[in-house]
Amino acid sequence: MFRFARVSGQNIDWMLKRNCSVTPTQLGWAYGMLCVVSLGIGVGFWLLGAPFVLGFAWLELIAVGLAFFMYARHASDGEMISLRGSQLVVETESAGRRERAEFNRDWVRVEPRASDTSLIEVSGQGRSVQVGRYVRPELRPVLAHEIRRALRRA
Repeated sequence: MFRFARVSGQNIDWMLKRNCSVTPTQLGWAYGMLCVVSLGIGVGFWLLGAPFVLGFAWLELIAVGLAFFMYARHASDGEMISLRGSQLVVETESAGRRERAEFNRDWVRVEPRASDTSLIEVSGQGRSVQVGRYVRPELRPVLAHEIRRALRRA
């Protein structure tokens, strides 16, 4: 009946998550192994009389560590849309920051922001939230139609 939603009794939930191929834990292990190898090579060259290699190894590890940190910060980003009785609840998480908006089912509007492939704007009672960041652009109209159809169900 729904492509993106999970139905449980009268409740309908849409979990839209970032597609992460590596978890932050796996990334931490990979970074640890990279540190061991890179510093091992740097120390080896330092013992052979080339002290600058160790300094560049440290610079490399700092740069890669910052990039990995930025990736890990956004690994759990996502959007949760829940239809519970007369309330549509939209929760977004980005870099550990959560935002929540509740809308009355009878007064909410769900529509594309500018074009069919733009983000979906959920609005009502003077508030609006954009969703659909983690859905391919060509599937956003399908998601918007699905949410609208669920809202019309009694």
